[in-house]
Amino acid sequence: MGAVVVWLFAVILGSAIAVVRHAEALAHRLGEPYGALILTFSVTAIEVMSLSALTAQPDSDPTLVRDTLFSVVMIILNGMVGLSVLSGAWRHTEQHYNLQGANTYLGLIIPLAVLSLVLPDFTRTTSGPTFASGQEVFLIVMSLALYALFLVVQTGRHRGYFSLDAAGREPQEAHSGERPALARHAVLLVMYMLPVGFLAEELAHPVDRAIGMLHAPAALSGMMIAVLVATPEAIGAVRSALANRLQQAVNIFLGSVLSTMALTVPAMLLIDNLTRRHLVLGLEHSDLVMLLLTLAVSMVTFASGRTNVLQGAVHLLLFAAYILLMFQN
Repeated sequence: MGAVVVWLFAVILGSAIAVVRHAEALAHRLGEPYGALILTFSVTAIEVMSLSALTAQPDSDPTLVRDTLFSVVMIILNGMVGLSVLSGAWRHTEQHYNLQGANTYLGLIIPLAVLSLVLPDFTRTTSGPTFASGQEVFLIVMSLALYALFLVVQTGRHRGYFSLDAAGREPQEAHSGERPALARHAVLLVMYMLPVGFLAEELAHPVDRAIGMLHAPAALSGMMIAVLVATPEAIGAVRSALANRLQQAVNIFLGSVLSTMALTVPAMLLIDNLTRRHLVLGLEHSDLVMLLLTLAVSMVTFASGRTNVLQGAVHLLLFAAYILLMFQN
C-alpha cells in the first residue's frame, strides 16, 4: 500500500510539474503579467480538480477543503516565501521588488483569507464553523468580483505594479515561427492536466487507509494535496529568486495564494452545493493563530520593497511551527 501511495503521488506530482513547465513556456513568450496569470490559472485548475475528485468520495472528510486551503497558505506564504527570500538574499545580499504590486496582492489576500477561514468560526446562523447558504453566495460573488477587478488592474492601467520597472513593459508579440510552439505548449498543458483529477481520486483510498493505520492527523491528507499544488510553483519561485528575479517570484507565490482564496474557494463552494454537501471552512485552535500570525508577518515582510536573509528565516520558522503543530496540536 505504501508503494501504491508513493507511485500515485509521484505520477500526479510529475504531471503537475509538466503542467507548470508548459505554462512557464507560454509565459516566457507572452510576457508579464500574462505569464503569471497562465501559471496561476493552471495551478488553480489542478487544485480544483484534485479537491473535487477527493470530496466526491462518499466518506470524504468535510474538513478536507479547509485543511487543504490552510496548508496551501502555510506552504506558500511560509515555506515558499521563506525559501525564496532566504536563498535569493543569501546569494545576492538584498533583493528588490515592486512594493505597490505586493501591497495589491496582500490587500486582497488578507480580507479573503479572513472571510473564508476565520469568519465561519464567529457566525451564529449555523451551529458549527460553517456558512449559511446566503453567506456562501455572498462569499462566492464577492471573491469572483474582486478577482475580476484585480485582473483589470493587473493587465490594464496599473500593470506596472507587477514588474520591477515601474513603467511596465508590453508583452512581446509572438513571431510567426513561434505560433506552432505556442499551440504545442497549450495542447500539452491541457493533456497533462487530465491525469491529475483521475489519479487524485485513486490516491484518496490508500491515503485514508494509511492515515488510519498510522493514527496520523486527518489534516495530513490536505497537506499532501497542498504539496502537489505548491511544489511546481515553489520550484519556479526559488529559481527566479536565485536568478535575482525576485519580482517574478513575488508574482508567483502571492498570485498563487490570491487565486486559491479568490477562485478555489468559490469553485469548491459551488461544487459542494451542487452535490449537496456542506463544507467546514472555519479554522480552529492553533491553526487559527498560525493563519493570523502568517498574514501579519507577511505584511511586515512585504512592506519595504527589499528583502534580506532574516525575513526568509522568520518565514521558515513559521513553516516549521506549522509542521510541528500538525502532529502536536
